[in-house]
Amino acid sequence: MNVVTAQIDKAALIHNIRKIKELVPQAKIAAVVKANAYGHGLYLVANTLDPYVDGFAAARISEAMSLRDRGIKKPIILLEGFYEPNDVPLIAKYDLDTAVHDMEQVEAIEQAELDGPIKCWMKIDIGMHRLGASPEEVAEMKIRLEQCVNVQKPLGVISHLSVADTPSEYDYNAQQIDYFFKTASGFAGEKCLANSAGILKWPVSHTDWVRPGIILYGISPFAGTTGADFGLQPVMTLKSSLIAVRRVKRGAKVGYGAAWTAPEDTVIGIVATGYGDGYPRTAPNGTPVWVNGRMVPTAGHVCMDMLFVNLGPGAADQVGAPVILWGKEVPVEKIAALCGTIPYELVCRIMPRVNVECVG
Repeated sequence: MNVVTAQIDKAALIHNIRKIKELVPQAKIAAVVKANAYGHGLYLVANTLDPYVDGFAAARISEAMSLRDRGIKKPIILLEGFYEPNDVPLIAKYDLDTAVHDMEQVEAIEQAELDGPIKCWMKIDIGMHRLGASPEEVAEMKIRLEQCVNVQKPLGVISHLSVADTPSEYDYNAQQIDYFFKTASGFAGEKCLANSAGILKWPVSHTDWVRPGIILYGISPFAGTTGADFGLQPVMTLKSSLIAVRRVKRGAKVGYGAAWTAPEDTVIGIVATGYGDGYPRTAPNGTPVWVNGRMVPTAGHVCMDMLFVNLGPGAADQVGAPVILWGKEVPVEKIAALCGTIPYELVCRIMPRVNVECVG
């Protein structure tokens, strides 16, 4: 019996990529599938999107190699580049694109023994201060990469917007974009800048390539909004069921730490989902859950394998009743906000024991 299921809707995924293509009609699209496609299933997502995108973007070489082994032939960009010099021959073997963000990576490429050159994207730091060449390093790195026989010409340039999803940082985001274009003007190769927030809100950031991530999965990158606000559809629905229904008296203390006290005689339901499945333990009392076609609130601390919901005094729900933890009925963005986190974290935290079901 599948107790907890992450239902992945291929039709919603296709709907979202078509919506994205409408927003960037002139750009190539690299679908970001890092972290197991944001918890949605690397191969399922990549195979579904393959006919609709121009390439893919991954964080780690193991993800990219796995996609190649599963038959993905389109370009795959390593957004973090590589970590060790002995990764460079693997990049060549698996025909991967790689970001190059520091001088150590430049030296590793220069010193590698390869049968042919590899596609490189020089990554510049435009203000996030995470990965990328600083303004003082750009010129030297560019010269050395363009002179290196192990690098395909022309050299691409890539960067990342750190505040495109933060309305209060409008000016800083504009500065980042301006710096990117000024620096990139010295490169003959393709440019890649816009992430999900850039695609939705900053058309000026649309370059030769764009990299949709969270919006592929129908989730908004902006606080206080949901994917539906942008015409997107949630791809993941986290589902379970009631495994027990209990009547409790007013004043009954429910769950670990007596974290919830019944305000009246009522019926509580026990849902077979907990933080061992990836549902956040930080969900406060009153977090919405969809049970039997209606919204009900959580009651008490989330347990490892179960959680409590207050079904109400007149509830007639039975064991086996369907439960949706997040999805179209309960946007994951709203659950994340109540838990003091972001929806990216929730979908990425789905645990291996959760059954994955493909529909659409």
